[in-house]
Amino acid sequence: MHAPSSDVAERLLVDLPDVRVMGLLHGASNYTFLARLGPHPPSGLRAVYKPARGESPLWDFEAGTLYQREVAAYELSKVLGWPRIPPTVIREKAPHGVGAMQLFIEADGRHFLGESKARAETWIRVALFDVITNNADRKSGHCLFDAQDNVWVIDHGLTFHVDDKLRTVMWEFSGDPLPGELCGDVERAMVELERGPLGETMQRLISRGELRALRRRLRGVLLPQWRFPEPTSAWSIPWPPV
Repeated sequence: MHAPSSDVAERLLVDLPDVRVMGLLHGASNYTFLARLGPHPPSGLRAVYKPARGESPLWDFEAGTLYQREVAAYELSKVLGWPRIPPTVIREKAPHGVGAMQLFIEADGRHFLGESKARAETWIRVALFDVITNNADRKSGHCLFDAQDNVWVIDHGLTFHVDDKLRTVMWEFSGDPLPGELCGDVERAMVELERGPLGETMQRLISRGELRALRRRLRGVLLPQWRFPEPTSAWSIPWPPV
């Protein structure tokens, strides 16, 4: 079965009536479940389900907001046109309550650290997205490869904070300017955020202060003197890196 289109997947993730939790996904710091949604031929639609009530308390991110940040990152990526994030929606009716429901990607085990020497056009977009969203947890294993050799990026719960939180394994582009071919994408996102439907969507997902900070970061990367940031300490790399 071919994967549904993004629009179709979003509707299915919200509307399919039967949600069956198949088990916990190991290695996550929050409760993260593999779920099967149906009826959907031939054997149901698999999804990653992150309920709000399963989020571990953090001192710097408001409790019960991580699932909304997952959805906010996806919505922003749709307007930018990159990076490729699996369709992600808020699901109200689910076994453990409201949370993020994301299309499951069948990955082959590769990740960024083993593939960092190739696909520069892909990685620079991921790195820029992490700067724009202020991603505090870009691990190598958050970059998935599917059977068609597409790269998908996941786990965006620690994003959009008002304070500088960038932590990533991708520092290859430090000191580089914004590639010219990406300027139009960033400008489009900025316009959509300020005067288009993206702004209304994001208002429902992140705080006003976080929305203002997102606007500042979008404007900032378009400045002529802007460069990809440098790591400032060992804290700049998440642990474990994979």
